[in-house]
Amino acid sequence: MNIFKQFIRSLYSPKDIAGFRTQGMGKTVLYVFLLTLIAIIPSAYHFTTAFTQGAETVRETMANEIPAFEIKEGVLEAESKEPTIFEKDGLTIFVDDTGEMTKEDIQAKSASGVGLLRNEFVFYGPGGLQSYPYSMLSGMHITNETLADMLVSLESMLVIIIPIFLLVLFGFSAAIQFVEITLLAFFGMFLKTILGRNLPYSLIWKLTAYSITLPTVFFAIMGALNTPVRGGHLVDWFASLVVLYLAIKDIPQHENN
Repeated sequence: MNIFKQFIRSLYSPKDIAGFRTQGMGKTVLYVFLLTLIAIIPSAYHFTTAFTQGAETVRETMANEIPAFEIKEGVLEAESKEPTIFEKDGLTIFVDDTGEMTKEDIQAKSASGVGLLRNEFVFYGPGGLQSYPYSMLSGMHITNETLADMLVSLESMLVIIIPIFLLVLFGFSAAIQFVEITLLAFFGMFLKTILGRNLPYSLIWKLTAYSITLPTVFFAIMGALNTPVRGGHLVDWFASLVVLYLAIKDIPQHENN
């Protein structure tokens, strides 16, 4: 059975998941990569959309609307003496050289935007929040005009930047996925003892890899809809362990491997 059929069966059939225990570890690892790809699709889409649309909006606002500012020796200095907020095309831009606002503050005020804070630049959207200290620009003197010019160059490099980001996102997410499966498999060892099944850890790991399919798809859908799930990690682990329990239960009690 190919991994796409396994994916469909793993959404609803613990009995089929139990049958996948006999396949090679390589195929199971490939399946985990497939799940990782499905899991990151919403974040990848939201980030790519926000980044491409936001770069143009920020460039125009920096050049024409924001009060003059400069970043020198790792610190932002602006003409305005209080935090300034601009909203354009669904993007919120914050400029604050007073140190009053934090990245958490501005993230709480809108769904997506950028912030020029006293000591760091912040970009945030449905895909998450990233911040970069001005100290990374050691020796550089940044103003409205120079930042607008940098954004023009950035826009032309998006075809390179975005694939690199997506590759990093995939690698990081895959690593987290493998760690989660490994930890859940340890709980699976307790479940197989409770059910009286004498199965080695390697088989429990394979079963766990398929047992996380349903919650993975569920959270991918919620991410696509921008709908947060309260207690998401607990829901994820609980659903995975329930499916794993049912899969182990469907293995004949007399089997040792």
